[in-house]
Amino acid sequence: MARKSVLVLIGIISMVCVLQFLGVSARAQGTAVTPPAGSVERKAILDALRGEIQKLHRIDAIFVVKYLKVQNGWAWIETSPKSADGTNQYEEVSALLRKSGTKWKVAELACSEEDNEECLGSPDYFKGLKKRFPKIPTQILPE
Repeated sequence: MARKSVLVLIGIISMVCVLQFLGVSARAQGTAVTPPAGSVERKAILDALRGEIQKLHRIDAIFVVKYLKVQNGWAWIETSPKSADGTNQYEEVSALLRKSGTKWKVAELACSEEDNEECLGSPDYFKGLKKRFPKIPTQILPE
């Protein structure tokens, strides 16, 4: 009886290991994911974006994340920035980020001018982005 219990336990542990391996394997293949709120990766992406916004516009912003996908060291994010106290709302910010070593860096801030065909509102924006950054996984981009 004890031998049967041990075999069942070994079987359960083996299944858990296989399921863990399959999960790691899916991530290694680069399935696009949205890092959960509060995760280290999400914070690192937002900190990189915050640093770029601070450098360009001299504002300290917090971000309401509307869209975020990460795959193979690339991230696409769409946010609604606001001041820390919530009194100021800023223009929406979208960006492509690239992980370099252990740090995320903004590769491109998307411009949002309405009548500019090189900006986010253009139907060809993502085609141009893929030409500028041919290695970005299309799964991170919004449909």
